[in-house]
Amino acid sequence: MHRNSAKALKPIAAVTGSLVLAATLSACGGGSSADSGAKTVTVYSADGLKGEKGDGWYDQVFKDFEAKTGIKVKYVEGGSGEMVQRATREKSNTQADLLVTLPPFIQQAESKGLLQKYVPAGADKVDGGDKSPDGNWTSVVNNYFGFIYNKKDLKEAPKNWEDLLDAKYKNKIQYSTPGVAGDGTAVVIKAIHDFGGKEAAMEYLHKLQANNVGPSASTGKLAPKVDKGELLAANGDVQMNYAQSKSMPNLGIWFPGTASGTKPSSFGLPYAAGLVSNAPHSANGKKLLDYMLSEQAQKQVSEIGGGFSARTDIKATDANAVALGKLTQGIDIFQPDWMDIAKNLPTYVDAWKTATGS
Repeated sequence: MHRNSAKALKPIAAVTGSLVLAATLSACGGGSSADSGAKTVTVYSADGLKGEKGDGWYDQVFKDFEAKTGIKVKYVEGGSGEMVQRATREKSNTQADLLVTLPPFIQQAESKGLLQKYVPAGADKVDGGDKSPDGNWTSVVNNYFGFIYNKKDLKEAPKNWEDLLDAKYKNKIQYSTPGVAGDGTAVVIKAIHDFGGKEAAMEYLHKLQANNVGPSASTGKLAPKVDKGELLAANGDVQMNYAQSKSMPNLGIWFPGTASGTKPSSFGLPYAAGLVSNAPHSANGKKLLDYMLSEQAQKQVSEIGGGFSARTDIKATDANAVALGKLTQGIDIFQPDWMDIAKNLPTYVDAWKTATGS
């Protein structure tokens, strides 16, 4: 197969809704005297890379980075769209040093002037499609878009989009909000691709609404519902859901095609990071971004985070990497035009709202 391939797959986890603050963050006063010292760096990020039990890739990377540099990471988590919106509101009083989101929101942040040019060490090893041609952002973890289902209640995964229209899925399907969550936006992108255009995709999503519980503020919060059987299917991304499946035994990952013969497919949803314009701790932001792309951190992407290294020279062979390779084997991977999607995102979101009555 960012999402972002199974060790290369990635895709889009992002979530929305109320912000989740790390315990270390009591306030984001990046411009205050309390934060003006040289030993802090603030990260605004889409969810998925920080473990609920402190066992995620971010947890390890932040811990190692602080031990190496003495710089403490302050962490703010939300949906990709939510993070960009927050950074936009704070443009006259910048609080964040690094912004990490899924596409098309990293492109949106770039177009809004929220990011400054910085090419981190190791970026030369990142595929050209996974970084800004202008040097404003670089993927740090590759990933892929996907769906999840309850393996206990369903004998096999749904085969295609149309399966989800069956009456047995009534009030048993939910997906995160397009335009706010990266993975929710990916649902619309995938539907447009699979059904051959916006109108056909919206016609399908209108039909799906009969079984849909309603928009979710967070993609990450859908997995526990699927695992418990409250939902039979939901959207997600490979990295986040694979990591969650370690503690949620009923969680299965699948990739939809269409009843008309479109093969199961996915696309990259990488976690992409950029240095924020007028960052209060710009030097520390650069150091953290350098560290995220270091060989040590990138080798931990699959082993700890269940994702795919953003660097093409890292060939992971750990158990997670092997399992992810099998999971994505035979899945068609297509490349969205992210710049075009970022430009037309408001139109797509409006069309989705009209189609679903959301």
